[in-house]
Amino acid sequence: AQGVVETGGGSVEPGGSLILSCKYEWTQSTICLAWFRQVPGKGREGVAGMGTDGNALYADSAKGRFTLSKDNAANILYLQMDNLKPEDTAMYYCTLDSWRSCTYSRPNWSYWGRGTQVTISS
Repeated sequence: AQGVVETGGGSVEPGGSLILSCKYEWTQSTICLAWFRQVPGKGREGVAGMGTDGNALYADSAKGRFTLSKDNAANILYLQMDNLKPEDTAMYYCTLDSWRSCTYSRPNWSYWGRGTQVTISS
């Protein structure tokens, strides 16, 4: 099987933290994983991405607050989110593809997860 499943969403106060997990199944030698987020009525926004080499790229909205890490043995991509703000409230999706040049900005991916809701509210 191939695909992704997100977990870890929840409700936290501004300034709080959450860790999202993306469990992935992929058989190809190259892999590109990314996180997107979406609010109702808006398009999906790229947040961060990581390729086979483990190097992470971040959108401006995420830089300095969000951190990607990957457990290759367990096939899990983590998104550590710190100093969360109300504007971070969204459904967060994990995406998966085989691109050797990996970014978070590509609109079309082989697999999208169903999403996990993140709500930041006082």
